[in-house]
Amino acid sequence: MISPTAPSPHSISRPFKVLGIQQIAIGALDKAKLRTLWVDMLGLEVTGTFQSERENVDEDICVMGAGAFQVEVDLMQPIDPDKKPAVHNTALNHVGLWIDDLPQAVAWLGAHGVRFAPGGIRPGAAGFDICFLHPKASAEFPIAGEGVLIELVQAPLAVVHAFAALAAHPG
Repeated sequence: MISPTAPSPHSISRPFKVLGIQQIAIGALDKAKLRTLWVDMLGLEVTGTFQSERENVDEDICVMGAGAFQVEVDLMQPIDPDKKPAVHNTALNHVGLWIDDLPQAVAWLGAHGVRFAPGGIRPGAAGFDICFLHPKASAEFPIAGEGVLIELVQAPLAVVHAFAALAAHPG
């Protein structure tokens, strides 16, 4: 339910568009079990790996679908299970959204009270610029993911154009 003081979502003019799902990220203490399901059983292709001490993650980057509508599925385990971020807790770690203009989105969302996780815009595991919306709101930034970490991902031009073509000619 929208609060009576909040503007109607349909009346807000945004300088960016959320185009679609870019990725889902799934965590476990041991990503081998995740690979058994997602790669061996479901047939996703592993296209790369990524490790980051700072983000406490060792991940396999997998894909499903094709072309501009390909969706990334990251299978993650913590480098150190006792450190944060705890990429295995919860199992569905975060959802990634393609954004047509990431810097505009970050500026606009921040100005409208959306809380971001630390780190700002930076290169992500798959090579696209990223940033994260914090899962918890604060007094200063009252809008957040309500328990869900949300990754905003700069869409490459091919993805922006593919979604624009789909919107222009649905079905």
